[in-house]
Amino acid sequence: MVKKMNVESFNLDHTKVKAPYIRLVGVTTGQSGDKVYKYDIRFTQPNKAHMDMPGLHSIEHLMAENIRNHMDNVLDIGPMGCQTGFYLAVLNNDSFEDIAEALEKTLNDVLEADEVPACNEVQCGWAANHSLEGAKDIASKMLTGKDEWHIVFAE
Repeated sequence: MVKKMNVESFNLDHTKVKAPYIRLVGVTTGQSGDKVYKYDIRFTQPNKAHMDMPGLHSIEHLMAENIRNHMDNVLDIGPMGCQTGFYLAVLNNDSFEDIAEALEKTLNDVLEADEVPACNEVQCGWAANHSLEGAKDIASKMLTGKDEWHIVFAE
């Protein structure tokens, strides 16, 4: 029997998932009743592929800036250390359709971008580590699989 871990994703069998997908990871309820919904947005197949850092860094900036144009109550979107996806935290929204629609619009914004926002030494901690073309490639691949974003596990 495998010991249950404190971190939800450590309890996920990464050999059983099929990227790309969007998966609700958990819900946290605050003292006032507000709920934070955390999503696993997996771009690449774990242990088979990963996003290169310059492209990942740039798509992080682009998504962080643009997703808020398409969805209210976004708390955070940040990359996974394994470089296979992002975590998205939103307030009071558990609609898969809303998340998928906002993600699709945001990824299309990436494809249309002509620069990476905040890609300078004043606003970024590693401004030299960016690739707009890499971000566009990652966005394009994720969009290619959008019809299967609701399928988390391989059959």
